Amino acid sequence: MKFIKYLFVGILFGIIMTKSEAVSWFRIQEMFRFESFHMYGIIGTAVIVGAILVALIKRFNMKSMYGEDLKLNPKDMSIPRYLIGGTIFGLGWAMTGACPGPMFTLLGHGTITILFVILSAILGTYVYGLVKDKLPH
Repeated sequence: MKFIKYLFVGILFGIIMTKSEAVSWFRIQEMFRFESFHMYGIIGTAVIVGAILVALIKRFNMKSMYGEDLKLNPKDMSIPRYLIGGTIFGLGWAMTGACPGPMFTLLGHGTITILFVILSAILGTYVYGLVKDKLPH
């Protein structure tokens, strides 16, 4: 019962993803073909909101829900693994028409074929866990 708030946040997220059409394969295809600003607007809004929230977290020294300090460590963006990882992520997104958030929203919509994508994402995460120590740092 203590996790009910997370259920409601997930439902709200699913409604927002659906109403904004972020789960639409056609909207994602438009984005990758540079035919529409719609998805770029959604992503840009999310980046701006995220940046504002991170700034507020830093400014007010907010704590986690467990009362621990939140540490946001800077990353060295010159490392090519971010470019490679981002490319792999983008290719997967373009091929499947779904990134991780909408995958579960699509499952909630009853799109059973998305289970293949979800299982593939889980397998990819597992394989990454196996090889991450062998990858360039």
